[in-house]
Amino acid sequence: MTPYRLKSCSDEELMDQLRQGQADALSVLFDRHYRLVFSVALRILHDHGEAEDLLQEVFLEIYRKVENYDPDKGNAKTWILQYAYHRSLNRQKYLSVRNFYDGRQDSDLMQWELPQSPNGWNGLTYNDWAQVLEKGMTSLNEKERLTLDMAYFQGLQLKEIAAQMHEPLGNVRNHYYRGLKKLRDFLQERSCLKRKRA
Repeated sequence: MTPYRLKSCSDEELMDQLRQGQADALSVLFDRHYRLVFSVALRILHDHGEAEDLLQEVFLEIYRKVENYDPDKGNAKTWILQYAYHRSLNRQKYLSVRNFYDGRQDSDLMQWELPQSPNGWNGLTYNDWAQVLEKGMTSLNEKERLTLDMAYFQGLQLKEIAAQMHEPLGNVRNHYYRGLKKLRDFLQERSCLKRKRA
C-alpha cells in the first residue's frame, strides 16, 4: 500500500499494515498521535526532555511490539495512549526515587512544547526522524551506543544491560543518560538548523 493510501486508513488498519511489515504505517500513526503522546508524557513527567525521550521510546516500542495490540480489546489510539500513560508513570516513579524533581519548579519545566506541525515532530516524519536518530547514534561513544541499543532495540532493563556488559549498574546508568543527552542535543541542533534554513 502506498504512503498516500495509508493516510486514509483508520488507526486499526494502520496497525494491521504495521503487523504485516509496512513500516510506513508507523509514520502515519506518529504524525497523527505524537502531540497527544507528548502531552500525556509532559503532564506526568513535568520535563520536556524526559517527555521527548518517552515519546521516542513509545513509538519505537509500538513498532517492536505491534503483535501485542488486540483490536478486540479497544481501539489503537486508546492502546497507544495507555502505553504512553503507563510508561510515563513508570518513568516518573524512577525519577522521583532518584530525587530528579528535588528543588525544581514546574514553571521552569513547562516552558517548552512541540510546535504544531502537520509534518510530524519538529517537522520530521517518523522515517526522517529515524534517519536523524541513526546519524545521532554515531556521535555516541561505544558504551553509550551499546547501552541505548540494548535498552531501546532489545528491550533490556539497565540492570540486565549491566550484567551483559559486566559493568556496575551506576556506570551503565551514566552511559544511558549521557547517551540520551547527546542524542537530545543532536536532535535539537538538527531542528535549529532546519528552522534557520526555512
